[in-house]
Amino acid sequence: MRHLPNLICLARIALTWPIIAMLARDRADLALALFTVAAVSDGIDGWLAKRFGWTSKLGRFLDPLADKILLVFVFVYATWIGLVPVWLTAAAVARDVMIGIGASIYRLWFGPLNGRPTIISKVNTLLQIIVLVLAMLRAASGVPPWEIILALSLATLATTLISGWDYVGRFVQRAWQLAAAPRP
Repeated sequence: MRHLPNLICLARIALTWPIIAMLARDRADLALALFTVAAVSDGIDGWLAKRFGWTSKLGRFLDPLADKILLVFVFVYATWIGLVPVWLTAAAVARDVMIGIGASIYRLWFGPLNGRPTIISKVNTLLQIIVLVLAMLRAASGVPPWEIILALSLATLATTLISGWDYVGRFVQRAWQLAAAPRP
């Protein structure tokens, strides 16, 4: 049972392709159902890991990776077929690339990153999920109106930019602290 959160993360990664395939087949209803399962699984694996202490190094790597794979690929494809604004997807992907590069540089120069997702990052992920859910819902049923998706996209853009700058600031701050610390 200890590895259940990791298995759920792997299932979330595995759901990415069927979601995109359903969107490609103009089955936004099925894509929405699968995406909702994937989104809910993110909360479940986190809850299980915390509640029962089923955390691991693999899980700390796998959970954010599963989120990124799911969100980036679905965002890009949803943009490709016109469900999500290009500018939002560009910002979301650029943020994730920037965080990934920053984390890699930090690990190479300073060692392991012992950080947790920030509140603004969690809000950003939630808004990204809501935008994708509503975009697929609109493709499947015609509601909500595009203006609602656009308004949420603007709010998501704001949290994307703020959380991106927040992560960069935290990386730089930690790096400066380590560089300035006296060496034994």
